[in-house]
Amino acid sequence: MNHLSLIIKREYLNKVRNKSFIIMTFLSPIIMVAIITLVSYLSQLNNDTVNTIEVLDESGVFTNHFKDSEKLKFKMINGVSLKDTKFAAESSNNYGLLYIPKTKNIDDYSNVITFYSEDSPSMSVMNIIEKTIEDKVNRLKLKEAGIDANLIEELKVNVNTNLETYAGEKTSKLGSGIKLAFGGIAGYLLFMFIIIYGNMIMRSVIEEKTSRIIEVLISSVKPIKLLLGKIFGTSLAGITQFAVWIVIMVLLSTLASSMFGIDTSATQSQQQELLLQNSDTGSQQLITDVFREINNLPLTNLVIMFLFFFTGGYLLYSSLYAAIGAAVDSETDTQQFMIPILMPLILGIYVGFFTVIENPHGTVSQVFSYIPFTSPVVMLMRIPFGVPLWQQILSLVILFATFIATVWFAAKIYRVGILMYGKKASYKEIIKWLKY
Repeated sequence: MNHLSLIIKREYLNKVRNKSFIIMTFLSPIIMVAIITLVSYLSQLNNDTVNTIEVLDESGVFTNHFKDSEKLKFKMINGVSLKDTKFAAESSNNYGLLYIPKTKNIDDYSNVITFYSEDSPSMSVMNIIEKTIEDKVNRLKLKEAGIDANLIEELKVNVNTNLETYAGEKTSKLGSGIKLAFGGIAGYLLFMFIIIYGNMIMRSVIEEKTSRIIEVLISSVKPIKLLLGKIFGTSLAGITQFAVWIVIMVLLSTLASSMFGIDTSATQSQQQELLLQNSDTGSQQLITDVFREINNLPLTNLVIMFLFFFTGGYLLYSSLYAAIGAAVDSETDTQQFMIPILMPLILGIYVGFFTVIENPHGTVSQVFSYIPFTSPVVMLMRIPFGVPLWQQILSLVILFATFIATVWFAAKIYRVGILMYGKKASYKEIIKWLKY
């Protein structure tokens, strides 16, 4: 064990003292915060813009029917020809021109209205315009048929089904999406961590193999200890880098907000705000449902299991990355081995998003939550829906048992592969190494 601790320390110090590692540790959060700040600033500028739309209504039906909002203004034009109005609108800085001709029948409004602009208008603005016109035209149609539109509105009944478990716990239609989001974020973090730091382990093995340093190390240390030392040392370096990123990003975000008066969380686009302002949904009820669903989540269970599954999943895949590094001589030779390793993880993400949300306790969801190569993603997506503790523990036991078995197999590949220089390894060759 003394050798293992020394190897872990050596790997950790080699990583954190590396110039590129130090540069990226401090440069990455600066770039990320700069991008977020820039997007927030541009979004803020965009939100301060008030778009003006000129309306030439020759029918006179829609006079005073278009309502101004904080970001969108309507300017009615009267007594001017379409040609002159188009010329004036094109030379101005207005958003566009809405032309409504006079028609004989109300039904004709469905295809005679034209919107002129310099560029293609946003979908949200067109939705607002079309909704406004449709509302007026539908009322005219009802009036033409002798039906009171206001009476119809009063007679409408909006059905909102209350959701509640047999145990009396209230839920909402948003619940499934919120629960799935937690698992999706966990799966994404695991995927990124494996890609970034798994590759780091693989490159480290390849570098030592090509430099022949490994031949000296292997004479005094068992291959399995050397393999575990690389995995644990690189993992600790990755955790250190992530911790520094979080601290720097929080400090820089706070500094950027105070210096430039930018709210980095305010990245909603103008179109999204316009849709929100013109929607008929109960935003207050939406917020209430979101907070209720978050409070109903088994947060303690999620956090604890996230740490265990994240650790187990990363260790499992990082051991495979180390085995690949031992089997090849350069990074260009790793491609044939990378896809079979990443496919189960990608499959787990797809199964989670397309199966768990529909039936979190179905056969497919349960099977993939026990398969160790997919369980770190699928099980984390299932837990918010209520998974018995024994199933979670069983999945963890299988995951860490597979990690131990994988490390043993990887160590056998590592033991032979690190000394095989100048020969490209194939799957057939690696199977032979396992028999040595």
